[in-house]
Amino acid sequence: MNTQPKHSHQAPYPLFQFFARDWECSKTDQLIAIQTLLPNPVPVHHLGLFREPVTLQPVEYYNNLPYHVPDHGTPSNSPNASASEIAFLLDPVIATGGTCAAAIQTLKEWGVKKVIVVAVLGAVDGVSRAATEWEEGVEIWLAGIDESLNERGMIVPGLGDVGDRLFLTIGK
Repeated sequence: MNTQPKHSHQAPYPLFQFFARDWECSKTDQLIAIQTLLPNPVPVHHLGLFREPVTLQPVEYYNNLPYHVPDHGTPSNSPNASASEIAFLLDPVIATGGTCAAAIQTLKEWGVKKVIVVAVLGAVDGVSRAATEWEEGVEIWLAGIDESLNERGMIVPGLGDVGDRLFLTIGK
C-alpha cells in the first residue's frame, strides 16, 4: 500500500486529457462526472464529430487539439510532444462506431498512446468497429450494450437520439 501523500500541484505535462466527441454534449454531465473522479484538474480538448444522416459517415466540424510544430532537427514521424499518454474519449452512444473510430484515429495520429472510450450505451457492431480501429491502443468502457441498429443507424431498442434528449430537440 502506498502511504505517500498526494501532492496538489499539477505535473508539468498533462497526464490525462479529455476529448469530447460532440462540442455541445461536452458541456454535459458526462464530462463533469468524469472530471470529479480525477484528483487534479486536467486539460479538456474537443473533437466535434457528427454522423451524416444519409450516408452514416462521420463528419468532423471542430478540433481544438493543440497544434505541434516539430523542431527543425525532429523527424516528421516522431511523436507529438503536446500529446498525452492517455486520452479519455467521452461519447454518449456508440451506434455504428463510425464517429468513435474517426475520433480514435484522430487521437492516434495526434500522438496519444492509449485511448479509453467512456460511453453510456453501445451497439455490438459499433463497439466492435471502434475497438478494432486500434486494437492495442483502445479500451472501451460501457454502462450498457444493445444488440442491433435500425436502418437509420439508431440503436434498437436504445435511447433514441442522445442530442435530441439532451437539448430537448425531439421532433424539431
